[in-house]
This record gives sequence, structure tokens and C-alpha cells, in this order.
Amino acid sequence: MYYATTIGFSTSGFCDVVNITDEVEAAVEEAGVADGVVTVFVPGSTGSVTTIEFEDGVISDLKEAVERLVPRNMHYDHDRRWGDGNGFSHVRAALLKPGITVPIINGEIALGTWQQIVFLDFDNRPRTREVVVHVMGD
Repeated sequence: MYYATTIGFSTSGFCDVVNITDEVEAAVEEAGVADGVVTVFVPGSTGSVTTIEFEDGVISDLKEAVERLVPRNMHYDHDRRWGDGNGFSHVRAALLKPGITVPIINGEIALGTWQQIVFLDFDNRPRTREVVVHVMGD
């Protein structure tokens, strides 16, 4: 069996981190799958989905690490070609990937105690975002 839905939300850009764990858990519950997997995927090239402890300190640490890895204020050929100033956003998203798959065991997402599913918006402006949630299993 499979179930698919989308989760919509607004972001402020510039490495905004949004906790979407509750919405993903609700989709798994709605699907009625006891054992299987849930895939969370962003259809876009300037956002990523990952897991992290959703706590102010580690979120700040993640944002600083992303800035060191792919700085905003560097030259990006994408910016010269398109003039939109978000070349860094595309590179960040490519490195951190557009989605994750998490096991479902006994109807629960198999996350660790301090692990949440988050969306990272790397674009250089506020956006309305959507992620696809696909649940498969028995």
C-alpha cells in the first residue's frame, strides 16, 4: 500500500529551518501503515530535507556550518547567467540533498529521541514551499 500527500508552509529564506516532523507523523498516521518507509522530498532546487535536533543552539551551529561551506558572498556563475543572486542556494541544496527516507515501525517513524525532520530553505527570499510525503508499507 502507498499513500502520498503534500505539506505546505511559508519560509523566510536564507537558511530558514522549519520543523515538519509533526506533519510527517500525521501523514504516516493517515496512511495507516504499520511497517514500511516514509519518504519526504522537496521538489525544488534551493531547499533540502534532513534530520537534526531542532534546538536553537544546534540550528545556529548548522546555519554557521552551511555558511562556511558555501558562503553567500562568493562569485557564482549561476548569478551571472540568471541575475537572481541565489547561486549559493542551489549549491547548498545540492550538497544537503532534496529528501530523506525514514523507516516506519509499528506505525511510528523510527526517529531517535532528539531527532526531528526539518526543511531547510536556502533561497535568498521568502517562499511558499511544499514537500511531498510518500508512505509505503503494510
